[in-house]
Amino acid sequence: MAHKKAFGSSRNGRDSQGQRRGVKKFGGELVKAGNILVRQVGSTFHAGLNVGTGRDFTLFSKVSGHVQFIQKGSGKHKRKYISVIADDIAVSAS
Repeated sequence: MAHKKAFGSSRNGRDSQGQRRGVKKFGGELVKAGNILVRQVGSTFHAGLNVGTGRDFTLFSKVSGHVQFIQKGSGKHKRKYISVIADDIAVSAS
């Protein structure tokens, strides 16, 4: 007769870390050149004016300025663009 109880083995207890994707800078926010605007899988958002695309579809700012979100097209062909409107006054003042 066993004097210790047998321990059950649970099959739970593991989960992967989040990827921290999504919009990092929102419309109207002031950004510096090189700031990451969006981390994404595929091109949910497309690069507009003064915005570059990384290897993993990350959108980043090429100039300092304010972020602007724009939707172009209609229906099935609607696309979301992110642009950075350069602030020459803000850049020269700092």
